[in-house]
Amino acid sequence: MTLTIDGFSAEFWAWRVRCQPRSSDDIMRVTRPPGWLPELGPAALAAQRRQRDAFEEALAALERSVHGAVGSSVADRVDVRLLRSALNRVTWELDVLRWWAQPAAYVEAALGPVFDVLLPPGVDAARLAEVGRFLGNVPAVVAAAEEVLPAVAQAELVDLAVGSLAGIRDRLLTVVAALGRAVPGAPALDEVASTAADALDRLRAFLVRLRPGLPHWEPVGRDAFDAFLRDVACIPLDSDALLAIGVREFQRASVLERLESHRHRDRPTQSLPADAASQIARHERDELAVRAFLEAEGLLSQPATLRHYRNAPLPDYLAPLSFLGVTDDLTGLADPDGDATSYLPDPAPGLPYFDAANAIDPRAGIVHEGVHAQQLALAWKHPRPVRRRYYDSGANEGIAFYNEEMMLAAGLFEDAPHTRTVIYNFMRLRALRVQIDVGLATGAMSIAQAREALRTRVPMDEATADEEAVFFAQTPGQAMTYQIGKTQILAFLADAAVCRPELTLRELHDSLWRNGNVPIALHRWELLGLTDELDAIGLRPAG
Repeated sequence: MTLTIDGFSAEFWAWRVRCQPRSSDDIMRVTRPPGWLPELGPAALAAQRRQRDAFEEALAALERSVHGAVGSSVADRVDVRLLRSALNRVTWELDVLRWWAQPAAYVEAALGPVFDVLLPPGVDAARLAEVGRFLGNVPAVVAAAEEVLPAVAQAELVDLAVGSLAGIRDRLLTVVAALGRAVPGAPALDEVASTAADALDRLRAFLVRLRPGLPHWEPVGRDAFDAFLRDVACIPLDSDALLAIGVREFQRASVLERLESHRHRDRPTQSLPADAASQIARHERDELAVRAFLEAEGLLSQPATLRHYRNAPLPDYLAPLSFLGVTDDLTGLADPDGDATSYLPDPAPGLPYFDAANAIDPRAGIVHEGVHAQQLALAWKHPRPVRRRYYDSGANEGIAFYNEEMMLAAGLFEDAPHTRTVIYNFMRLRALRVQIDVGLATGAMSIAQAREALRTRVPMDEATADEEAVFFAQTPGQAMTYQIGKTQILAFLADAAVCRPELTLRELHDSLWRNGNVPIALHRWELLGLTDELDAIGLRPAG
C-alpha cells in the first residue's frame, strides 16, 4: 500500500466507493465504478473488515512518517487527520452503527442505485440498461437480508422498512412504464421489474413474520456518540455541550421568528406560483440575483466558470422512488462543472415543509441547497486531493446553514418579510435537530418522540417529520451537523477578526467554501494557527 498522503488517499477512496453503504443523504452520494453492485452478506462484511484493518496498519505508518518528519507542514498533518477520520467513519458504520443490521439498508441497496442512476436530467437507453441491471440484482439483496437480519434485527427498524415497502410493486411498475414513455424503443423493463417486485414483496412478508418477539431498537449510547464526535467529526464538544447549544439556539430562533412575524403581522403573505414553469423561471432569475448579491456585497467569489443550481419538474419515473432520497442531482467528483438540478413538485396547497418554502420564495432553497451545489463543486477542485472527498457533513451542512443567516443579515431578504420569518423557522428546526440527534443517540428520546417534536415544535407536516425522525435514528451524528457546524463557523470567523484581521470576509468565506469537506477545527488550525479546539479533545498531532 502506498505510503504517501495522496497515494494512500487514492487507494482508500477507490475501495471506499465500492463498499460505502448507500444513503438517502444527497451529500453522501458517490460515483460507483462501472459494473458496481452492493457488497452485502457475511462474507462481504468480513472482507471489508480485513481491508479496513490493512488500511489501519498503513495509515498508522503514514501518520508516524508525517508527524515524525522535521518541518512537516500543518497542511500535511491536516490531510493525514482527514484520512484518519475517514477511516474511523468506516469502523463507526461497520461496528457501531452496524448499518448491515438495519432492514432499511437492504431497501437502500435494492432500490437506491435505481434512484441514483435516474437522478441526472434526461434518461437514455444506456441508463435504462443500468436500471435493469440494478433491478436484476434485487433478489440477491433480499437473499442477503434474509440471511443476516434474523439474528440482528430490531423491532422498530423492521417497522420502518415494512412501511417503506408498502405498495412497492405498483411503484416499480409505474417507474418502468414512465421510463418506457421517456425513452421510446428502449428494451422493456417490465419483466425484470416484476421479478424485483416479487423479491421485495417477499422481503416485506419476511420482515412481518420476523417482527414478533424482536428486541426493541437500541441507541448507540452516549459513550459511542461522544467518541464519534471526537474521532470522526473532530468536534470539540460532548453530548451535553451539544444539547446545551441546541436548547439555547432553539430559544433564540423561536424569539426571533416571533418578533419577525409580529413585525409584519399586517403584511399579506406571498402566494404560490401559478405552475411549475413559473416557479422554475423565478428560480433561475433568483439564482442569478443571489450570485450578483454575493459579488456586489463582497461576501463570496462567484467566478463565471462556477456551475449553476437549477430547478426542473419532478419526472414521472422518479416520483414513485422519492422516498429513497433528496430529489436533486448535485453531480459528483467526475463532473464538478455540470449544473446541479433540484426537482420540484407542482406548486399546490399542502406541499411538504421545504417544498412549500421553496415554492413561495426559491431563494429559501438557493441559500442552502444552492450553497451545497457551489461548495461541493469548489471542493472537488481543491489543489490537495485529500480534501476533494466528503466523509462527514459537519462542515458542509454548517456552511449552508451559516449562509442562510449570513444572507438574512446582509439584506438579501429585505423585500420579503415573510421569507425572513421562514429563515428564522429554519433556524428553529436546525436547533431542534441537535436536541433530537443527542436524544436519539443517547436513548433519552424515542423515534416516536422525535417525530412528535418535529411535527409540533417546528412545526412541519407529518410526512416530513416522520421521514426526518426515521433518518436521524439510523444516522446518529447527522442531524446536529447544521447547528454545530454553524456554531463552530461563527467562532472561527470571530477569532479570524483578531488573528487574521487582514483577511476580508470574502477571503474567509472563499477559504471556508473551498475547504468545505474539512472539519472546522482542522481548518481553524491551518488558517488561523489556533489549536484550542483540537487540544480540547486531544486531537492535535504532535510535530
